[in-house]
Amino acid sequence: MAVVIRMTRHGMKKKPFYRVVAADKDFPRDGRYLEVLGTYDPRISGGKADLNAERIEYWVSKGARPSVSVSHLMKRTFKKAS
Repeated sequence: MAVVIRMTRHGMKKKPFYRVVAADKDFPRDGRYLEVLGTYDPRISGGKADLNAERIEYWVSKGARPSVSVSHLMKRTFKKAS
């Protein structure tokens, strides 16, 4: 089972809200997932991301690969926290 860390889209039409989740690579984008790792709201100025660093580290240590979008989001979020 290959695990990826990616975003699932929620919210209404033209008002997106994303959850950052750990999911099997073969699951649909907005389908089943293993665990919610955080949220991202792009409508707030600059985008507001709330990520659980401990759980992301856990999944990465188990071999999960973040998507391109999530890796950019992680860099931006964790750089601000430092």
